[in-house]
Amino acid sequence: MPHRLPPAPPGRLGLRARLALLLAGCALAGAAAAQAVDGARIAAADREPGNWMSHGRTYDEQRFSPLAKINDRNVGKLGMAWTYKLDVDRGVEATPIVVDGVMYTTGAESIVYALDARSGKLLWRHDPKVNAESLSQGCCDVVNRGVAVWKGRVYVGAFDGRLIALDARTGEQVWSVDTVLDKTKSYTITGAPRIVKGKVLIGNGGAEFGVRGYVTAYDADTGQQAWRFFTVPGDPAQPPENKAMAMAMKTWSGNGWVKWGGGGTAWDSMAYDPELNLLYIGTGNGSPWNYQFRSEGKGDNLFLSSIVALDPDTGDYVWHYQTTPADRWDYTATQHIVLADLRIDGKLRKVLMQAPKNGFFYVLDRTDGKLISAKNYVPVNWASHIDLKTGRPVETGAGNYGPGDQKKLVIPAFLGGHNWHPMSFNPKTGLVYLPAQETMAELEAQKEPLFLPTKSVVNLGLEVPELPEDPKIEAQIRGAWKGRLLAWDPVRQKAAWSHDYASAWNGGTLSTAGNLVFQGTADGRAVAYAADNGKQLWQSPVNSGAMAGPISYEVDGEQYVSFMVGWGGAFPHITGPISLSARVRPEARVVTFKLGASQKLPPAKLAPALPRAADVPPLTASAEQIKQARLMFNGLCGSCHGLNAVSGGVVPDLRYMKPEQHELFAATVSGARINRGMPGFAGVLKPEDMQLLHQYVIKRTHDLSAEIAAARPAAK
Repeated sequence: MPHRLPPAPPGRLGLRARLALLLAGCALAGAAAAQAVDGARIAAADREPGNWMSHGRTYDEQRFSPLAKINDRNVGKLGMAWTYKLDVDRGVEATPIVVDGVMYTTGAESIVYALDARSGKLLWRHDPKVNAESLSQGCCDVVNRGVAVWKGRVYVGAFDGRLIALDARTGEQVWSVDTVLDKTKSYTITGAPRIVKGKVLIGNGGAEFGVRGYVTAYDADTGQQAWRFFTVPGDPAQPPENKAMAMAMKTWSGNGWVKWGGGGTAWDSMAYDPELNLLYIGTGNGSPWNYQFRSEGKGDNLFLSSIVALDPDTGDYVWHYQTTPADRWDYTATQHIVLADLRIDGKLRKVLMQAPKNGFFYVLDRTDGKLISAKNYVPVNWASHIDLKTGRPVETGAGNYGPGDQKKLVIPAFLGGHNWHPMSFNPKTGLVYLPAQETMAELEAQKEPLFLPTKSVVNLGLEVPELPEDPKIEAQIRGAWKGRLLAWDPVRQKAAWSHDYASAWNGGTLSTAGNLVFQGTADGRAVAYAADNGKQLWQSPVNSGAMAGPISYEVDGEQYVSFMVGWGGAFPHITGPISLSARVRPEARVVTFKLGASQKLPPAKLAPALPRAADVPPLTASAEQIKQARLMFNGLCGSCHGLNAVSGGVVPDLRYMKPEQHELFAATVSGARINRGMPGFAGVLKPEDMQLLHQYVIKRTHDLSAEIAAARPAAK
């Protein structure tokens, strides 16, 4: 039970002072509880189901809550208990940590919040003040997936690559280390740290920008580096760092990856088995995606797109399983890893489960990495099946773009059949609840490698993808990208039930002992289903897309379910026109429910108004110049502002610019707003290029006006 301060005598203290004392008491109680969080307590998490002390609640990352006061019989009585508005309305991907009545969580730009888990009142806030240049770099939004708590401290990875330890009582910094190995590269951190045996574990992102992947362990007390495991080899002219890198080097060809970085970043998933003393990490795609540029089209390229088991004491390699050898499609294996014991063919097996981007659901023996089974959970065309004898995919060639090839339609697309959104496993039903999606994209290899002198531009070795400007065709493509909640039976390798959604990019899942599955949706809802049969039992609006995995906790005998809400990430950035089916605005907040509560959400944000025609500068560029400008825009600007200047709504939709913004267009593109996350292209673009980009935005503004006018009912 948390400690409480006695009430102040009447008349001695004002309401504000008493509230301050109460919040201070909550903070002290939470800090005392956080002081006791260690490996033994996390390993025995089921003994205190009211807390959520690690990223996946337990080291096995099952995201299953044993709490059952909220269940399939009374979940319809859930109401909003409290909400807390976060500072930055960008993508929110964090899983909160709750320890004895205090919630520790993060928002965009790596800002950390400590909240009273009963009321949502702020106890403290820590802004790491991510450096401005970093805000304009990195893939897939300035997101953060949460903190770790250990012995009185809260640990967060900042977007600019720092790992920071905070005092759990005050939020003040205790120590900070820079995890970035090469300052000339665009390294970032978006993942949540894990802590195993007194070591804080963190990976990095940046494969699309040409970095070399690694995972580093730091001493939780001092911040001193304990070990580092590289996920791909370094310069072949230099001796490999260890036996694992010597083994990996044999699977790469040439030395092109040295210039391109190699990739393999471990930007999200980890799990730990205390009994086997094995740490499992998931690794990402190659840098660049183009296999010919990266490795002369030869070799498996270890340890790209792999699950790797390490000794957590030393960082030494133990075993690996590569889900996508020679990956050329951005089929990362950084997706959520879940450990469980399953009875398969009459034998209880220690398994590891993952549904990576490539569309296949894998069940591995976690003692040695041997494949037990694999089956596609969404439609795929790049491979027909996984060979259970070799463990390798049997490729069809349908997606194998290469030199001289035409565009290849690849299924799933680069956003995958499942992305970072965490799945959950319910040991009572034996089912995995998987946020799946159907995606597809056309890929075409560049004829020659193209490098640009900026850390803000991706280098994939691919041509800029084409997406017709015709709104009808855009709508057809949106319809082909589908979201789905799958209740997946990992033993039978098939769906037990499923629910379709209007959009891809739906939230992570939580399953509970109350026979419930909770999920946030891209179209702005919190939903609960019966875990056994999939019947929808409850839903509530949350104002914006809810992508993160919800949690459940208990304080003072009352169970809560909490959602981190905030639209963003890769989907509305890179594929803005496709993401519009979600029909939500970005709004970042924590929304928490309990039985019988009746709080109300503030009204949702409204879409911006289309500028008046008189405020839009004239279109003076020729059709040929506009064609050139479109290619330039999609290559440099489309990954944030959306292909064809159709934004998903998280960053500004340039078609809605105001007169003063048009006047400042060249200055903005040159770097005037770099402190707000807008990259500067002064060293990349000439003034006439910037003018052409402006003309393309003007043209797309006129297109939007015509589209809206055509959609209005004819006047009678």
